[in-house]
Amino acid sequence: MLGFRAPQRLHFIVATALLAAVASIAVVGGFFEPFNVTYDHRALIIGGKRRMLISAGVHYPRATPEMWPGIIRKCKEGGADVIQTYVFWNGHEPVRGQYYFEGRYDLVKFVKLVGSSGLYFHLRIGPYACAEWNFGGFPVWLRDIQGIKFRTNNGPFKVEMQRFVSKIVEMMKEEMLFSWQGGPIILLQIENEYGNVEGSYGKGGKEYVKWAAEMALSLGAGVPWVMCKQTDAPETVIDTCNGFYCDAFKPNAYKKPKIWTEDWNGWYASWGGRLPHRPVEDNAFAVARFFQRGGSYNNYYMFFGGTNFDRTAGGPFQITSYDYDAPIDEYGLLSEPKWGHLKDLHAAIKLCEPALVTVDHEPQYFKLGPMQEAHVYSNVPVKVNERLPKNLSVCSAFLANIDEHKSVAVKFFGKDYTLPPWSVIILPDCKNLAFNTAQVGSQISIKTSSPLFSSYSNTTAPGNLLLAAKDFSVSSTWMAFSEPIGIWNSSSFTTQQILEHLNVTKDASDYLWYITRINVSGEDISYWKEKDSHPALTIHNIRDVARIFLNGQLIGGAYGNWVKLEQTLQLVQGCNELALLSEAIGLKNYGAFIEKDGAGFRGPIKLTGFKDGEIDLSSFPWTYQVGLKGEFVKIFAPEETEKVNWTILQPDKRKKAFTWFKTDFDIPDGKVTYALDLGSMGKGQAWVNGHGLGRYWSLVAPKHGCPGTCNYRGAYNENKCLTNCGKPTQTLYHIPREWLQASSNLLVIFEETGGDPLEIKLKKHATVTICSQVSETHYPPLSSWHNPERFTGNLSFDKSQPEMHLHCDDGYAISSITFASFGTPHGSCQYFSKGKCHAQNSSFVISEACLGRNSCDITVSITTFSPDPCRGTVKTLAVQAECSPPSDYSLHSSF
Repeated sequence: MLGFRAPQRLHFIVATALLAAVASIAVVGGFFEPFNVTYDHRALIIGGKRRMLISAGVHYPRATPEMWPGIIRKCKEGGADVIQTYVFWNGHEPVRGQYYFEGRYDLVKFVKLVGSSGLYFHLRIGPYACAEWNFGGFPVWLRDIQGIKFRTNNGPFKVEMQRFVSKIVEMMKEEMLFSWQGGPIILLQIENEYGNVEGSYGKGGKEYVKWAAEMALSLGAGVPWVMCKQTDAPETVIDTCNGFYCDAFKPNAYKKPKIWTEDWNGWYASWGGRLPHRPVEDNAFAVARFFQRGGSYNNYYMFFGGTNFDRTAGGPFQITSYDYDAPIDEYGLLSEPKWGHLKDLHAAIKLCEPALVTVDHEPQYFKLGPMQEAHVYSNVPVKVNERLPKNLSVCSAFLANIDEHKSVAVKFFGKDYTLPPWSVIILPDCKNLAFNTAQVGSQISIKTSSPLFSSYSNTTAPGNLLLAAKDFSVSSTWMAFSEPIGIWNSSSFTTQQILEHLNVTKDASDYLWYITRINVSGEDISYWKEKDSHPALTIHNIRDVARIFLNGQLIGGAYGNWVKLEQTLQLVQGCNELALLSEAIGLKNYGAFIEKDGAGFRGPIKLTGFKDGEIDLSSFPWTYQVGLKGEFVKIFAPEETEKVNWTILQPDKRKKAFTWFKTDFDIPDGKVTYALDLGSMGKGQAWVNGHGLGRYWSLVAPKHGCPGTCNYRGAYNENKCLTNCGKPTQTLYHIPREWLQASSNLLVIFEETGGDPLEIKLKKHATVTICSQVSETHYPPLSSWHNPERFTGNLSFDKSQPEMHLHCDDGYAISSITFASFGTPHGSCQYFSKGKCHAQNSSFVISEACLGRNSCDITVSITTFSPDPCRGTVKTLAVQAECSPPSDYSLHSSF
């Protein structure tokens, strides 16, 4: 025990006492014994005890209720104490005064599931959310209220905001969900990142901040409120930090704890953009630095990102996937090594919690080098160049190297440590290493989306779809329905002006038709022939997508965020019908004055190139038609699909624009995670059994800008470590398993640009390959710190051995070992090779421990792989294995 048995034993006793205190807030009847939540300058105080808290961001509407329990369980297993979510106003009050709290919007059910799992809850009511969610969470009807101005000292807005916030607080009270009622809610939030835009509102902004805080407190929720990114938050509300790093953040008053409401462990993606990736080494570094420098509550934004189903994606141009490079992926599967490495980090922080909550002021600070430092939390002062004092009862240390390039050896309490570049090591007892942010021992999981069927077969009749897989095959037929161009029912109206898109659609649809007629004289035709020219249409500004139809034919268009559109026209003599289709791809979700942003067209719409000069169409009679016929008839719903005349799709007609396609398909039995591959399609929306999968769009990311390797060292931003260059931003679309039935699943696609439905594929999304590399010098598993023998002196830290942990997805098992070597293997996952030193029994040992199991643990030691293949050499265990559903494999080792 390196002469440190007494302090370690006391540390264990304190840790045990803390766990007992936490357990005293026991789960009773599915929730908790009532407890109060307060705070001081150091931390939130829960049931009278300071706590260091790990929170997992999960947005309930971005998953199905059937997915919630599994997601919550994986958050808890990953070390979370708290689940955090926004509240989505436009989902809960789609029509003013008409509330919706069912299905994916059943907030009460979600909170209760979290409580029943023994976790706490942080409810961010806002009601502005941002969140890359449509209109930032605001209902569109809000902008139509007379005299309203969002998020400022404006009477109409404050009335509506207070009404909704009060509604949510009262609902939580009625359901007994606050901590003092025995519920899980320990924290609330009012507003959201308002400090970023407050300056745009002048004096009204400052008055609004004070009002929002006072209004929130007046509701009597009985738990603390926070305001994130709000440096002028009133004294009664905790101001908190959002960002990639928050270790340097300090609240605006001493009595407030240091809280990180949004730890951006990934980033969102936009159509036509690359995919962001944040290395887990850097994310772990940021979190460790936060707790090292006095942090007390860290929330991952996101721990599970999920999916923007239906038309909930924000704008402009947010994609349907909200995976966010999170520890739990969009489908609810673990993303490794991110989940596992962060789980170990959380366990290490929990081991430090007794010391972290004991220190009342700043931790002791020690300079270990030019860019190396240590922070020590202990009950009595210590000196790093002396032995630990005998009256020490708790002591935890964080040693950081913020140099991006060099590893550094340091001496700390008489012991040598090596600090890799851009790393933090955690010593829960101030002596023994429990965690190194730069040393990842968790497995790597390689996921694939493998096809269950080929969509079209030449052996079938025209229009038939052959769904074929190992265990089943189903034949179906693709049917088609042409969407009318322009006016399709009596709800259309005509006016002599250009109307703003949202003022007409009220966001009932992405689509709005603008239709007018242009009379062309013979003189104009002769003029163009003489000049060998054509007239052109100019729209000063469009957002997000505009399509141009001339006499019923699609001739062009443009997309962008308020960009100019110019299109040559082939007009004919006489009357020409010009139909412009404006498409919103998610309403703006961030920034000041978003209620004024709108969508559609701005500025004059003109025709140029006529003999008598340009023609301003802005004052022409324009007929407006909201939406699509198929959309409003709801032909995507099983009970409504026969309301239009479908025809069998002929292969030579399959790439037609503005066409609805439908088919049905069966699925195999079993708990399989599904994705729809729409890479063959252009742009549109998709539904399965009436459920909206979301928008799809096959825009391709730029070919350049993705590094060959991602260096985690150095400060991260959303443009570092980008991936997916030269490929469509998104081709796979999540189909929740609970939306499917064994047979006759209805798939409906609306295609705008002419994709090929016969190439659509249903795919199985799963982890198929797992790899891990663990050295003999890796630190022992965090679970070993809870072994009582450590604290009786019967088990030495120096004798503890590292472990390799392998696991497949739920319902899968390790079916084969494709590589195993204990020695000096080379390469990385999927590219391993044996080195000069190799234990001959490596494959046998791993196969015996792992084959046929969902997970396995292997001690990385000479004892496990005896005899020693190369004495005096530090050895590493490298393993690659395959995962399969139990019915799909025969156990074997292929290496």
